[in-house]
Amino acid sequence: MSETVGAEAVNSIYQRLPSAIDARIRVVAWLSLVSEIVIVGTGGAVRLTGSGLGCPTWPSCVPGSLVPTQEMGLHGVIEFGNRLMTGLIGIIAIAAVVLLWRLRKERKDLFVLAVILGGGVLAQALVGGVTVWTGLNPFIVGFHFTASLIMVCLATVLVHRVYLAPGPRALIVPVGVAGLAHATSFVVALTVMMGVLTTASGPHSGDAAAGRTGFNAELLEHLHAWPGYATLVLTILLLVASVRIKLRVRSFIVTLLMIELLQIVVGLLQANLGLPPVLVGLHMVLACVLAAAMTAVVLDLKAPVGITPDATELANTIAVSSRHR
Repeated sequence: MSETVGAEAVNSIYQRLPSAIDARIRVVAWLSLVSEIVIVGTGGAVRLTGSGLGCPTWPSCVPGSLVPTQEMGLHGVIEFGNRLMTGLIGIIAIAAVVLLWRLRKERKDLFVLAVILGGGVLAQALVGGVTVWTGLNPFIVGFHFTASLIMVCLATVLVHRVYLAPGPRALIVPVGVAGLAHATSFVVALTVMMGVLTTASGPHSGDAAAGRTGFNAELLEHLHAWPGYATLVLTILLLVASVRIKLRVRSFIVTLLMIELLQIVVGLLQANLGLPPVLVGLHMVLACVLAAAMTAVVLDLKAPVGITPDATELANTIAVSSRHR
């Protein structure tokens, strides 16, 4: 009897799961993206307030206690708050997998992304543990941030895909524009990586006893800025090309350009004001938003084949434009 009741309960829950992409799935996808960006902000707060070892052990905060004790003070609260954020992201990842379970065959792309994001949460938690165990090794901390950026990009793919039909995708922009977009994404990645290395060599180590890379931070600031300006130039060229032939992707490119301009302003301010923690933290969060916007631009270069009317119309526009050149 109990087995029958249990089976009926499971079946009832299964029937309540989405059988098509609906608002529940889209909301969870957006929550995944937003939370992946927010945790970079909370992680930045840990580093910039010197709370990197506010919880000196892992997975417990202090020996014998999962939560911070009164002796750990504000640093313990800040570090533990970041750990709690990891738990929230884990819950969102599980919710995404559950909601997509009934669609795991029809929308395998979304289901696989949700599973990868869930696995990424576990991997990031382990990297966080290694970060604590190594006393905030700057290279491990940099890897931790880089992994967070990858998670942001994957969450962006999930958000983008929940608004599109399944099936094969085809390029809907000229090959030259696609090449320019990919070149821009490469320079964006280079800019971010140089920024990670620059921060790892600067004064914000997360704890007074934490080591630094030993590299010349002033030189790295310039090496970080140069690809940043190159990214701006490439994005302007990409925008001009997309406006000229009225590409749908131009709205994402405008967003990308605005974020880059804001990043440059914040970068210049922090460099000339002695790296105030608030601006450094904002710069870190904007790096994630930049990565998400660049990912959206690259994703919007393609559309599902034969399903999206806009894609067909756009392809015809491109073909006509090409013949008139």
